[in-house]
Amino acid sequence: MKSSKLKLIDCADMRPAGRKPNRAYRVREHLTEGEMAKLLTALKANRHGHRDWLIGLLIYRHGLRVSEACDLRWDDLNLAKGTITVRRLKGGVDSGHYLERDELAGLKRRQREQEPKAAYVFVNERGQPFGRMGIARMIERAGETAKLPFPAHVHMLRHSTGHSLAGTGMGFAAATALLGPRQHQQHRALHRDVAGAVQEPVALSRLGRPYHTTLKCIL
Repeated sequence: MKSSKLKLIDCADMRPAGRKPNRAYRVREHLTEGEMAKLLTALKANRHGHRDWLIGLLIYRHGLRVSEACDLRWDDLNLAKGTITVRRLKGGVDSGHYLERDELAGLKRRQREQEPKAAYVFVNERGQPFGRMGIARMIERAGETAKLPFPAHVHMLRHSTGHSLAGTGMGFAAATALLGPRQHQQHRALHRDVAGAVQEPVALSRLGRPYHTTLKCIL
């Protein structure tokens, strides 16, 4: 049997035509705390500002993938206890997190004002769950409005979560438990965020307590 002539190609060759490496567009894949504040302020200025701000806040605080934000349902939330069940996709590990006061107040307001009422937390004007591209474009536009130093994309918020948690002194194992990656590639990305945070520590604090003491897994 003749051996077929196979050619090994670099993964970089598999990028869509015209798509440059990420480093050609931005110097890093996370946002600082100050940049996140600007982004959230820009989201608040939208026509549906409270909803859009809440989407960005929850993605950032809980390291959500955009699909996980789209899939968030009211029965994932226990507003009486102030908790959220994060159902991870891509084979990730589900976990429970505490909600901060601003998140809790924002969600209660969202529940009161949501029209039409729906099973999903974030729906469009037709009452349908938000699509991935809708949120992605919303974050990109907010980044432009906030005049960030480089183009922002929605997955940068998840990277920013890992970076900020590491800045509080949280170890890699604890951050992994919070963000829920299971696949090797995801572990590598999270490890890169945690390692990178050593060079730029971020002192996140809510209600006078270290961030990692309130955003933690519920056993």
